[in-house]
Amino acid sequence: MMEWRNVTHTFTEEQRHYKETYLEICEVYNEEVEVSLFSASDAPYEIYVSYGSMYGIVYADKEEAYTKREEIKKELEREYQKYKEPTDEFINAFAEKYGLNLPNDVLFDADTLFGIF
Repeated sequence: MMEWRNVTHTFTEEQRHYKETYLEICEVYNEEVEVSLFSASDAPYEIYVSYGSMYGIVYADKEEAYTKREEIKKELEREYQKYKEPTDEFINAFAEKYGLNLPNDVLFDADTLFGIF
């Protein structure tokens, strides 16, 4: 039986800090699905999702972040049990339901890029 595995310990303390966020927990399912929670002091929490060709960030208020993360994990687990890769229909429905966003630095890190000038 497949289970979610907490891999947060594989990140160093330095790696857990990313810009204005802090990695609270990172879990993987069958080494193919990832759900991570990042906290922020002055911004919404970020739930990072990666499942096949689908990836992105779901923003959540601090008060709902942990509950929403668990809900997302259950939904991704159900879908993975049916299909090892997410279907287009699932991606569209998931993105709409949770407001899945692509990270701002998905193509390049603007801070690094502009820092070279």
